[in-house]
Amino acid sequence: MDNKAFFTLLLVMGVTTYLVRMIPFVLFRKKIENKKVKAFFDYIPYTVLSAMTFPEILYSTDSIISAAAGAVTAIILSYKGKNLLVVAIGTCLAAFLVSLAEMWLKF
Repeated sequence: MDNKAFFTLLLVMGVTTYLVRMIPFVLFRKKIENKKVKAFFDYIPYTVLSAMTFPEILYSTDSIISAAAGAVTAIILSYKGKNLLVVAIGTCLAAFLVSLAEMWLKF
C-alpha cells in the first residue's frame, strides 16, 4: 500500500471515529435523563466490540467446531463470573482439546 492510500484511509478512519464521539455532544446539550437513551449510549461500546470480535472468534482456528467450542466455553465461564484469565485459559484449553479430538477422530 502506498503512502497516499494509507494516509487517506487513516484520515477517513479518524474522521468517522471522531464523528461517532462528537455527535452525542452536539445533539444533546444538557444531561440525558431518558433511561432508554442512556442505556443505548451505555451499550454501544459493548455492541460494537462484540460485532467486531465474534466473527473473528469463529475463524480463529483451522476448524469452526473447535472455535465454536472455545466460544461456548468463554460464554459459560464468563456467565459464571470467572475472571478474565480463567476465561482465556479455559477457552484456549477447550479449543485445543477439541482440535486434538478432531485430529484423532479425523473430522
